[in-house]
Amino acid sequence: MARIDEFLTEVLNRKGSDLHFIAGDPPRLRLYGDLQPLRPEPLKADFVRETLYEIMPPKAVTRFEQQEGADFAYSVPGLARFRVNIMRQLNGMGAVCRVIPSAALTLDQLNMPDAVRTLCRANSGLILVTGKTGSGKSTTLAAMIDDINTRLKGHILTIEDPIEFVHQRKSCLISQREVGVHAPSFADAVHSALREDPDVVLVGEMRDLETISVAVTAAEMGILVMGTLHTNGAAPTVDRIVNAFPADKQSHVRTMLSTSLRGVISQQLLPRAGQAGRVAALEIMVNTPAVSNLIRQGKIDQLENTMQSGAAHGMRTMDMAIQQLLDGRVITGREAYRKAINKQRFESFKNDA
Repeated sequence: MARIDEFLTEVLNRKGSDLHFIAGDPPRLRLYGDLQPLRPEPLKADFVRETLYEIMPPKAVTRFEQQEGADFAYSVPGLARFRVNIMRQLNGMGAVCRVIPSAALTLDQLNMPDAVRTLCRANSGLILVTGKTGSGKSTTLAAMIDDINTRLKGHILTIEDPIEFVHQRKSCLISQREVGVHAPSFADAVHSALREDPDVVLVGEMRDLETISVAVTAAEMGILVMGTLHTNGAAPTVDRIVNAFPADKQSHVRTMLSTSLRGVISQQLLPRAGQAGRVAALEIMVNTPAVSNLIRQGKIDQLENTMQSGAAHGMRTMDMAIQQLLDGRVITGREAYRKAINKQRFESFKNDA
């Protein structure tokens, strides 16, 4: 049993989502969005170094010693899997371990709206799930992959760094590749995927121009591509993809996106009112003819207006999603104000606990 296992077990027992294991600080867990001390005593640098080297795979050790940081998956048999990021910091080494549920939740269990289910039924194109780190993007994508895996007979290929949810084969053949272990980079893995007869490709993170370019090309070729971006909102997501390309290519990329993009789901997690746990607020943009025209013409700033009037297609802005949760008393007025994009809309609720 590795020394870190007792800390990870305690995080799981307290229903935490992350362990922060940093030299010079007490170990902390993230519980429903807030960091809390796990133990009072600061961790000694030598203890942290020895504990982390104990669980690092050889390739992660090499990467860490070359780049001062590494990502990998770690399993506690019979307990859970964790996504681990190890870095060097002022007082020594540190790590953040994110809990990965043992099985993907379903769209029903996540109470996903019908628009998300409709997106899962697309045969080709690009679907993006966006939000900041810890907003539940991986959980949403895993549920969407599980839905496809249950309904269709095809080949699903996932490319991640590291592999998070391990999907069981249901109706589909599932191939899961880890960057740094099974492929040198996201871009290389997506390039290779074009020759591997996939029906669905999940790109764990679209972090550079080459990966974005190949993913958009794959979507144009008739493959259903799902990916994540660290952006807040549908319009900034489209903007980010277009601006990743050189200026002379952006017009062409807008045209490609206007036809290949199926939808953007942007999400954040809010604490529930009066009970433990968090709930997802989802902004949803579906690529209707009106949205397609705006993307092609570069009128990204008008997308929000189209989303506000697109309820019939399942579209909604983040503030509309937050308002719905507030009306249902799922969240407090204070949280609605704190997480809202347009603060004025929720000004009268900002002191409601």
